[in-house]
Amino acid sequence: MKVYQTSEIKNIALLGSAGSGKTTLAESMLYEAGIIKRRGSIEAKNTVSDYFPVEQEYGYSVFSTVFHVEWNNKKLNIIDCPGSDDFVGGAITALNVTDQAVILINGQYGPEVGTQNNFRYTEKLKKPVIFLVNQLDSDKCDFDSLITTMQDIYGPKCVQIQYPISTGPGFNSLIDVLLMKKYSWKPEGGAPIIEDIPAEEMDKAMELHKALVEAAAENDESLMEKFFEEETLTEDELREGIRKGLVTRSIFPVFCVCAGKDMGVRRLMEFLGNVVPFVSEMPKIHNTRGEEVPAESDGPTSLYFFKTGVEPHIGEVSYFKVMSGKIKAGTDLQNADRGSKERIAQIFACAGANRIPVDELCAGDIGCTVKLKDVKTGNALNGKDCDFRYDFIKYPNSKYSRAIKAVNEQEMEKLMVALTKMRQEDPTWVVEQSKELRQTIVHGQGEFHLRTLKWRLENNEKIQVKFEEPKIPYRETITKEARADYRHKKQSGGAGQFGEVHLIVEPYAEGMPDPTVFKIGGQEYRMNIKGREEIDLEWGGKLVFINSVVGGAIDTRFMPAILKGIMERMERGPLTGSYARDVRVIVYDGKMHPVDSNELSFMLAARNAFAAAFKEAGPKILEPIYDLEVYVPSDFMGDVMSDLQGRRALIMGMDSEAGYQKLQAKIPLKELANYCISLSSITGGRASFTTKFASYELVPNDIQQQLIKEHEEEDKDD
Repeated sequence: MKVYQTSEIKNIALLGSAGSGKTTLAESMLYEAGIIKRRGSIEAKNTVSDYFPVEQEYGYSVFSTVFHVEWNNKKLNIIDCPGSDDFVGGAITALNVTDQAVILINGQYGPEVGTQNNFRYTEKLKKPVIFLVNQLDSDKCDFDSLITTMQDIYGPKCVQIQYPISTGPGFNSLIDVLLMKKYSWKPEGGAPIIEDIPAEEMDKAMELHKALVEAAAENDESLMEKFFEEETLTEDELREGIRKGLVTRSIFPVFCVCAGKDMGVRRLMEFLGNVVPFVSEMPKIHNTRGEEVPAESDGPTSLYFFKTGVEPHIGEVSYFKVMSGKIKAGTDLQNADRGSKERIAQIFACAGANRIPVDELCAGDIGCTVKLKDVKTGNALNGKDCDFRYDFIKYPNSKYSRAIKAVNEQEMEKLMVALTKMRQEDPTWVVEQSKELRQTIVHGQGEFHLRTLKWRLENNEKIQVKFEEPKIPYRETITKEARADYRHKKQSGGAGQFGEVHLIVEPYAEGMPDPTVFKIGGQEYRMNIKGREEIDLEWGGKLVFINSVVGGAIDTRFMPAILKGIMERMERGPLTGSYARDVRVIVYDGKMHPVDSNELSFMLAARNAFAAAFKEAGPKILEPIYDLEVYVPSDFMGDVMSDLQGRRALIMGMDSEAGYQKLQAKIPLKELANYCISLSSITGGRASFTTKFASYELVPNDIQQQLIKEHEEEDKDD
């Protein structure tokens, strides 16, 4: 395989909803380029893309697949991304390391929620988009209606390059209005028959050609001038205008294909090779210091590892993009993130489960290697005199969480090792060992995402696991002031234990003045502040601890022990065992014994006094509230709103966005536990949502009483 220069490399992400035909298209592209000798199928479980056992089990893409094709002396690196929103990590990773998105649209259904999500990601990352309408041989395909819908959603930037003469099972021909030719195929597909456009199609073709010329001319002043003078452009000028329009997202070309019959694939690849922007034409990536890293072969060598795959008999396969410079087999590099040295013994061009050895890869190219010692997803390897690091990939927040445990408790350590390894393959799996909830929690993008994790643990790692609903990280606080005292006294021969603490608790808010006097239970307590500590609690909120003891009632050396006792009780709040927050504690009196008083005595006395005062201070439970955005087709809006209201959600607003309704709400985390399953059920999988932590708010009184009762029952069981 020849060494491709930066100016000969194009990187493309293949996106689309589940069932839009990306894997089938990838097979046809590989076949047309001669990488494979026959096309596989999802049904036969022999495709280049879906080669992992879990993908063959479910018939879904779970991982993104990196492959390449050589076409017209260009190298096209293509990443086939999973369609399900549960595996969105693959699409986001791919868009960050490629320069062009091809979004497949299922000809039967038009733009689906997955299409909308993918388009939003391209918008955020400012990536060029080509739309590819697939499955034109479906009975349900109405191309004209589909184009109208697309232009309603994406506006006049959506410009047809091709249109089918007819759709349905007999589909075998289309009109290309860039080349102004008719393409048709024999039943086996492959190489097209190229002819002049028939007379009955000429008017429609000319109208669309004129619209394409106008759209292309708008992206370049000299082309616009020529268009005004001659009202036409040459093929080369058209390509130039489209390329510039792609870079600025001023044009979204629409192509047609029937990937299952290998019709239109070759023409698509010609366009990708001839027109799609090169790496060098796209905006530069920045390293963590904010410096531009130009994709130049004569620059310092820097590789970014964006994906890790674990394959049987091989182990870890590490996929990288050459950000700068060149990489040759046998090169020694430094890991900028981990400080270790690595030798890249072999480098390969990617073709799914197959790998083609190559001698060298230049800036902008994508490849893989195996058997690295200490490289994780997201790491950078650099040559001498280079210390680049990268963190440009940002993944969405999790949507579905479950507590996980091994059925056999002795396998918990083995389970944690497996989860850590699997997170390298999919960074949107987040594993949290929660000290607060005393659970190991796996966060993912949806129920299917976590079901896939469970399948892999049980079938690949041979670890039987079970999922449970995670506990909610409630918080406890108080709403009024209260006083309590507690004497800890223990005598058991020899030195005893003695400590007595009198304290007042009150709710704390930022900027409150220090207290001077309290009136509690008809009695007045005047404060004489000797010391003050303000502690930012790691779980949020504050504890303000004030020493107001006078007359030496408690020696100053016992104050740290008193604070420790209070902190211990705040870590397991008196109501439900949740963290307590936003409390001011004033220790104003107490007693000690010249012999029996020690740190432990005062720590225990403070802990019990704090718990007693807390329960008298109008205690309240706070629950985490999340901002929720739901993208839903308008015909399901009523059902979705009704479901949300049943989940104690507060609707904050509604908006229309790209053919979908966007609904904004605030919702308790407790009510989000199974929301992805419910939303999918209500909308037939046609809606999606995002969440973000907003604040802690008071729970309703009936729920508070229920939570306290449940905690008391748990304490009895313990």
